[in-house]
Order: sequence, then structure tokens, then C-alpha cells
Amino acid sequence: MNATSTDGGILTFTPKDIEVSYIYEQFDCLDSVASGYDSLSFNIKGPEAASVSIELQTVSDCGATEYQSFYYTVDGLSGSLQTINIQLSSWPDANLQGIVGILWYGFSAGLTGTDNQWQLDNVQFLCAEVPPPEDPAPPETTPSESTPPVTTPPVSDPTSPPVTVTTTVTVLPTTTRRPWLPTTTRRPIWPTNPPWWGEDPWDGQPATPTATPVASTDGKQIVAREEAPTCGNLLIDDWVSQSRLTFLYYNALLKSSSDDGTMKSIVVKDNRVTFTPLDTDSYFYSQLGCIDATAYGGISLRISAAAGTTFDVQLSSTKGACGGEQTTDATLTSKQLGWTFNGKEQLYSIPFSKFKGIDLKKFEMVFISNLKKAVTFGPMSLYCGDAVAEYVPPAVVEPTEPTATVPAPTSKATSLVIDKFGNADTNALNQWHGADEGMTLTFKKNTMTLKTNDSDLMWVTQVAETCKDLTEFDGSYLHIAYTGSNLFTVSLQQHNEKCNNDIYPYPETWDSLEASRYSTATDIYIPMNHFNVDRKRSIGFAFKGFYSTTQTVFSKIEIVSEIPKGFTIPEKLPSGTFVFACKRPNSFAFAIDDGDPVFAQQVMKTIDDAGITVTFFTVGAPLRDPTTNLSAIYNEMAAKGHQIALHSYTHPAMEGLADEAAIDWEYSNDIEAVKETFNGLTPRYFRPPFGTEGARMRQRLAALIEDPYIVQWSVDVEDWLWAESDTPEKQLEAFKRDVAAGGDIVVMHYLYNSTVSYLEEFIKIAKATGKQLMRVDQCMMDPNAPPLPGETA
Repeated sequence: MNATSTDGGILTFTPKDIEVSYIYEQFDCLDSVASGYDSLSFNIKGPEAASVSIELQTVSDCGATEYQSFYYTVDGLSGSLQTINIQLSSWPDANLQGIVGILWYGFSAGLTGTDNQWQLDNVQFLCAEVPPPEDPAPPETTPSESTPPVTTPPVSDPTSPPVTVTTTVTVLPTTTRRPWLPTTTRRPIWPTNPPWWGEDPWDGQPATPTATPVASTDGKQIVAREEAPTCGNLLIDDWVSQSRLTFLYYNALLKSSSDDGTMKSIVVKDNRVTFTPLDTDSYFYSQLGCIDATAYGGISLRISAAAGTTFDVQLSSTKGACGGEQTTDATLTSKQLGWTFNGKEQLYSIPFSKFKGIDLKKFEMVFISNLKKAVTFGPMSLYCGDAVAEYVPPAVVEPTEPTATVPAPTSKATSLVIDKFGNADTNALNQWHGADEGMTLTFKKNTMTLKTNDSDLMWVTQVAETCKDLTEFDGSYLHIAYTGSNLFTVSLQQHNEKCNNDIYPYPETWDSLEASRYSTATDIYIPMNHFNVDRKRSIGFAFKGFYSTTQTVFSKIEIVSEIPKGFTIPEKLPSGTFVFACKRPNSFAFAIDDGDPVFAQQVMKTIDDAGITVTFFTVGAPLRDPTTNLSAIYNEMAAKGHQIALHSYTHPAMEGLADEAAIDWEYSNDIEAVKETFNGLTPRYFRPPFGTEGARMRQRLAALIEDPYIVQWSVDVEDWLWAESDTPEKQLEAFKRDVAAGGDIVVMHYLYNSTVSYLEEFIKIAKATGKQLMRVDQCMMDPNAPPLPGETA
């Protein structure tokens, strides 16, 4: 609560927020049946048309140590002190022979959104034969010269009968993350903002209290609640993720945060963000979601900027009810705030007291504009009271990995020189070598210098045009002579079972190993049997997943039978199963990545009409954002039998992240978000954003989830290329091309109207192949997947 008082023998309080404020009463176990009580009565005053919910806590018997919670909501309060009488039978399934507590919460804003003072009094259980109390008389008000007369709203007729309420039982979702609740009680979570915020549901008619009970049977320990937490810094953004900020446009509160494309660049690194303006029209904003900031004195952040740098800071609050588009804005320049810069990072504060006219009860946004030079911000947070305090991010802890070594294998095989970089087109085996477009390659004096800033790109040197059996080298080592950066992945590619370059997928799979684990400053030695692929169908070796812009100079690639004395071999780390195609014969799987919720129902109808099940790969952060409604959408999809799978937390190129701690942050948050949303579900299937794969992201996934599948695709509708072009029908052409080549795992997004419109045709084309359409886990013959129609579990 923001304020509480018991003056005059009545509890008066001001809730801080509808989602976090509560009042509770606990008492010895009460058998209301034996005592003859049949109702709960209390006097309450709240804003006109406001709502309040009441939680009844009961135990299975008075000796039990856990209680269950049951819920009831009263809508349409009169605006004056009134008596509410609720029949105990209104809490269905509650054990009325073991009542141990009552809790009031969900104090809504009412019609105006400005009157937020509440009162509570005279809480009692009533016997069946005792009539309920009448509404209390309004207090006498004596006008004075300094106090204008107060008009009290009319009070309901005390002689009228009690309000009769028709109740329905509704189980509201309870999977939304509520980390700020300090109690052991879990209450219903509003799926969206309640309708009484920002609109008049009675359309000007007198409000009549109505109610809806909600039941929950979660067991909780009977313990005294902790005190409400003391004020602490409220984090706006810790700049922990580039993709959260510049791909999903979220801050740490999962509220909108963006430059709307006005900046020349935004770079997130080491809990800092650097804004480089394109011109003075560049700006950046971070929204807070109409929060009550009255407990805070301002915003703290570290700033590093060159001498002479200036910019503007605007704070905004919402006018009227939260959710409205009109704001009150106040702007000060950095000079008016007393800021000067010298190129060094220093702590600065944005004191609310300097921004006149801002309603801190509905604080909405921080807006930075009129930048003339690059500026770097540290973590930005609200600090409590007048003492400026900064938010300090927790120290980055790199995950520990096995450090054991294994005996070096022995080999009688002769050496095989693969590449000496004599020319730009072919290797020492007279086979092709080359790179994806975007890599910078320089060949000079039997060396190749490689440089890239894109972890999705790869360079390949082939050992055969189709398949080459390398099992004769199983006791040997891949040797790579190099200088420069070793922060990349080495992969051995495996061909499809036909060894046919025209059949998809090609390659069928590969295994990826981390170069730095097997290297000295000049040499990399990797046991051939550490590449977990069918080496009888080898195609070639790839260098990929570069996560440093430092160049690497390669001078030789070969397979050798021995390693230098003193060189140690690390143990092979698990890296999951990497797939492009189904394992089950005659199967086909639609694997659909996140999209626009506006198209979700159309996608569901198309899939339902087709009578198939599919796999949805979902990004974690939007699941936690109630404005997307994705948690409800995907729960509906899961209930229809569709597979829910992982797709990262903020959709970065995973292998390109700076360190394994950042990779773990993505996985851990994604896993937790899916658990929260889907009742403890932990999927084993993951699709890398952008398809970017490498050794580190595979190893870390396998460290966090047992036996994971990393799912790519062999059918690409190319919606990213054609959906918004002048020729969206090329999506159909791409789908037909890949299906004709044997592809059977699809990648598509429901981001675009054209793609969603073509989905029915995609399904018809897939069915016409004669293959059975199913989920990815089913097409991989996963024993934990649900049985196909006609199969037994």
C-alpha cells in the first residue's frame, strides 16, 4: 500500500497498484458450519464503479498445514461506504468447516481513475438467522472557508433487500509470472487489463455490485505473511540483450523500447548501450506502462559522452485512465539538469522534482532526443526517495564445463592433405572450397585470411563431390594450422543417404566442435571420432559460427595420425541431435515459427480444417508480455494437440553471442517462460533463430536440456524474401521446389497476410506427396511423442 491509517476506528488505505496491493486477515481455524455462520459481511468504500476481489482461505481440516484459496469478485461499488454481504456458498468447493483467512485485493480504479482511497470496516461472519447489516450512514461533513462543501453520492436504500447475485465459476489462468508477490498466496491473474480501466461499462447507468467467484485448489503452507518488501531500485533496462532491445523492442520490464529506426546505430554490450544519432531528429524512448512511481525520487543511470555533448530528457505520464494515448510531458536539457560530460563514465540522476506537471501515479515513459553525438548509457532504474542509488547488474558468471582430457587415439592411417590454400577456388584434393557471400577472404602465399562479423556465414572445403568414406581415419586427427582468432566452429558435414546433391536435405546434418577447446595459439587438433556423424558419408569441413571480428589466417588443413607431444585432447561434449529432415519414412512436418497474433486464429482454422497437427516454435519474452496474448494463443494450440517448442528468449543469432553466459541467459529465460506458460512443460526441441548454428549454442543447450533436438528445415517458403514483395506467389514456388526435392520439415512464419493465405495451399501440396503430416517430434520417431492416429501409445 502507498498509505494506511486506522484513524476513527476504520481502516483507510491507498493501494499502490491493482496487481500488487492487498489487505488480509488471518485467524484460528473456524468451523462456520458448526458455528451457524452462512455469510461474510464487511463495510467497504472504494471509487465509484470500482471492483475488489476477496480470497477465502480454507484447510481440509483444522489440523492441516496447507490451505487452499477460493476467489470472489465484487464489481460496481457505489463510491460511498457500503455493506457487502457474501454468502459463504459463493466460494464453491471451499471447506467451510476450516476457514483460516480472508484477503482483499484487485482494487480497481473506478470510473474516474483519480480517486484511489479505500476504506474497510466491520468485518464479520453472520449467522444464518441474523439479517445482514444495513449500509452505514455517510459521515457528516461541515463546510468551512478553507474546505469547499463536499457532495456525497447517494447511498443505496437501507430498507431494500440484499443484492441477489447470479454467479458463475470461472478458472482464470494462474501461469503468469508474478515475481513481486511476497506472500504464499496465489491469486487469479487478469488475462488483460480489466474492463473497468479507462471505460464506463455501465454506459452512465447506476452501478450495481455484481460478483464472480473463482476457485483454486493450489495447496499452500499456512504461514504468517512476510512484511511488504521495502522499496528498492526498479529496473527499466539493464541492456543485457541486443536482440531484446533492437529485435523485439523490449526493455527489462518487457515494455516498448525503441528508436523507431531514427538512430544510425544502437549497440548493446556489457550492460551498456551506445546510441549513435543519425541527426538531431534521432530519438529513443523506453516505456514503463503507466506505473505508480510516487515512492521513487527519480531515475539513475551511468552515462559516458564526449565533452560538449548535450541532449534532451523528456518524462511523460498518462492523462486520464491508464491505457489512454494522451500524455503530459515535461522536457529538460542535459544542461538544465546540470550535467556535463568529459568522456568518462559517471553516475547521473533524473530527479522527478525537476519535471513539473508529471503525474507520478501514472508514470509512462522516458524519452531521449536531440542528440548530437554518440552517448553510452549504463543500467537505467528508478531509485527510492531522495537518495540517488544505481542498479548494479549481477556479475557475469561463465558456466563451467568439463575439463577432463581423454587419451589420444592411435592411428595407422596415412596423412591426408585437404587444403594448402594455393588458390581461391579449389583445395589440395582439387575439390571446391568457398564461402558464403559476405565473408572477406584473402589468399596470399599459401594462406587464406578470413574475416566476418556474421556468425551465420560459413566457409567450406570439400573432400569429395558427393560422399567420401573417412572412417579409415577414425583414430586420426583433423589438423588446422592457423594464427589469429580461434573463436569459431569446425564442422564435419554428412551427406544424405543417397549421396545425391539434388535430394534435400543436402547436407543431411553435421556435427560442430568448438575450435578453441582443441587449440594452441597456432594449431588445432580434433579427433576425427569426435565428429558425431556418419563419416562414411563425409562431404567436407566447414569453418562457421565466428563470434569475433578478429581475423584468422589459415595455412593448412589435413588429417594426421599423431599429435605433438604434450598436446591434450578434451572430452567430447554432448551437442544434441541436429536435423534437417524427418526420420520416420513417408512423413512431413510443418514447423511454424512465431508470428503476428492477429493471424493466429486464421492459422488455427486452416490447420483444423486440414485435420493435421503441427509444431510451433515460440520465442519466450513475448509469452510474458500480456499485450501479445500469445500465452493464451499457444495454450489453445497445445490443447488442440500441437507441439510447443523452443525458439530462444529474444531471438538473437545464438552462436554470435559474446559468451556462454549470454547463451545460457537466452536458454534459461526461454525454458522458464515456457514452463510458466504451459504448466511446467520443458520441450526438448529447439529451432535456432535465423538458423544460426554452432558448437557453443549446441553444447550449452545439451548442458541444460537432456538429449535436445536442434531443428532446421528442408522446405523454406522464403516468406522473409517474398511475402511483402510484388511477387508474394513466389512463396508457393519455393515451397513446391523444396517439396519436389524431397524436403519434409517446413520453416515459415505467420507474420504476413500472404503467407497465412497460402497455408491452405501449402498443406494441399504436402498432402499430395502421399506423406503423412504430423508434428516434428512424431516425424523424428520420438518415443515421448503422442501416438499417430491409429497407433497405440
